[in-house]
Amino acid sequence: MSVRNQSSEQSAESVHRAGFACFVGRPNAGKSTLTNALVGKKVAITANQPQTTRHTVRGIVHRPDAQLILVDTPGLHKPRTLLGERLNDVVRTTWAEVDVIGFCLPANEKLGPGDRFIAKELAGIKRTPKVAVVTKTDLVESKALAEQLIAIDQLGKELGIEWAEIVPVSAVGDQQVELLADLLIPMLPESPPLYPEGDLTDEPEQVMVAELIREAALEGVRDELPHSIAVVVEEMLPRADRPAEKPLLDIHANIYIERPSQKGIIIGPKGKRLKDVGIKSRKQIEALLGTPVFLDLHVKVAKDWQRDPKQLRKLGF
Repeated sequence: MSVRNQSSEQSAESVHRAGFACFVGRPNAGKSTLTNALVGKKVAITANQPQTTRHTVRGIVHRPDAQLILVDTPGLHKPRTLLGERLNDVVRTTWAEVDVIGFCLPANEKLGPGDRFIAKELAGIKRTPKVAVVTKTDLVESKALAEQLIAIDQLGKELGIEWAEIVPVSAVGDQQVELLADLLIPMLPESPPLYPEGDLTDEPEQVMVAELIREAALEGVRDELPHSIAVVVEEMLPRADRPAEKPLLDIHANIYIERPSQKGIIIGPKGKRLKDVGIKSRKQIEALLGTPVFLDLHVKVAKDWQRDPKQLRKLGF
């Protein structure tokens, strides 16, 4: 336990730090949930299916003496499609540009080939400090957690990675989330704030709205569907002729899938699933934008879009 004396405390207070941290880890390691917990508001899409984050979402943690900007990347994985390759490129580019890397490893799963694959890549990045973040600690007993901490320490030694810290957290149980921020901030460079005080993310609103719709569409669909869904917001316009105290925002969005057979899964019997997707995402969008919303959703087929460079571009990848 560290004890600081008064004078070092005061000099530390006058320094402002600001910089970028990114969470990496195999798909479904809890990166997005952790980003949301640190920022205190939903900025990253979270879903039970792995590999759902496709945009680099920056969540911004504001402190009087610091600004920690969290870059949420897709999970690094062995790619099987052009989309997969592009997602991996996004990850590597991000790693090269941040001040600190948090490697997320779930407490409830033994270290596997996917973790090793990422750790080896991390070992090649010499200058950036690396923090091992043990996520989902609420799902294990203390003995299993201790074993995981030892295994992670061992993995670092094996590959020549010197962990700046190894921190167990539970984003869902809100355990040690603040502590993680406390440990990351000293690794940032001295800098004035990089974003205005109230900002929580630098994602354009349209991208965030599309993500919320996609998250709602992913819920409860078969496991094979997650990567087949893309959402594009075609239009976001305030409804004309509304009194100022009763605004309404019209949002028109398309949900794209790869095959006609998937259409029925998204729409559901008598359109019930699509209606539920609309209700659920509308609530989240209204909370995000702070205004009533009319949401118009359509399901369209973009054949094999994950493998087609032209379609990938059109859908924003």
